Amino acid sequence: MQLIFSALCLLIGWQFLEFYHSCVGASQPPLPRPPSVEAFLPISALMSARFWLQTGAIHPVHPAGLLIFAAIAAVSFLFKRAFCSWICPFGLLSEKLADIGRKIIGRNPTLPRWADWPMRALKYLLLGFFVDVIFRRMDLPSLGAFLDSPFNQTADVRLLLFFLHPGTTTILILAILIGLSLLVRHFWCRYLCPYGALTALAGLVSPTHISRHIPSCIECAKCAKVCPARLPVDRLRHVRSDECSLCLECVEACPVPNTLGINVALTRRRIPSWILPSVVGAIFLLAIIWGKLSGHWQSSVPSQQIAEQIQSVAPRQP
Repeated sequence: MQLIFSALCLLIGWQFLEFYHSCVGASQPPLPRPPSVEAFLPISALMSARFWLQTGAIHPVHPAGLLIFAAIAAVSFLFKRAFCSWICPFGLLSEKLADIGRKIIGRNPTLPRWADWPMRALKYLLLGFFVDVIFRRMDLPSLGAFLDSPFNQTADVRLLLFFLHPGTTTILILAILIGLSLLVRHFWCRYLCPYGALTALAGLVSPTHISRHIPSCIECAKCAKVCPARLPVDRLRHVRSDECSLCLECVEACPVPNTLGINVALTRRRIPSWILPSVVGAIFLLAIIWGKLSGHWQSSVPSQQIAEQIQSVAPRQP
């Protein structure tokens, strides 16, 4: 499922690149802009979320970004950090980098507990910074002015240019992050990702969690060995940690049927594992369908206006 979403992201990225080149060329009408690219504008989506909470209206500049953001929040409230393990392409990339690193050096080192806890707090500090600026320091008129600004209208293009024409500092930071991800499994997800912090906080009130049926457990600890979050699943009755992403690696590794599974809080009901990816995929599909049917998927900014703004920010060709 994560591979499918990653392939979709690559397709969307290619379509957006084609759209960008059609705007820069200015020799033909711009190609259609894929609205799903707004999934990579989390700050703009967070601003749109505050605008919606205060006004009850979906801001028309990046509406798809808000709907995707809402889908991520819904998934997190229902299934903890399942977005990270079942959808997020960066989670998949981080995992594969760690696999490469393990093949190179034979293992993935882990930070000691005294360093792990402060490092895990970094993603919450980053999220707290954005929440403080957007929800406390900005008044509604300032928020609306920014959402309507040419800068926000071309935020996706500016992000594209950031990676198409990286500076020395950008290359150095990316190289460091890749190097750390090769060594420490899920380094970005565990320590730095603000989206990971958001899904983790929402997951704390999630009604679902991994539970262990103690009478049938043989205490082989295979579940704890495969847990990407390094949680002591074999010693817990219920896994309620903010780091659990319901990846179900522990459930798959357990040699005793029905010992580990997904339980619903305040009940003894256990839900089949296949329900998790099915509901997660359905939430995103429904968000897209509702957005298109309600007219809240395509940006309201005319294509020609976007093309003119792109031409003003695109690097001059030699």
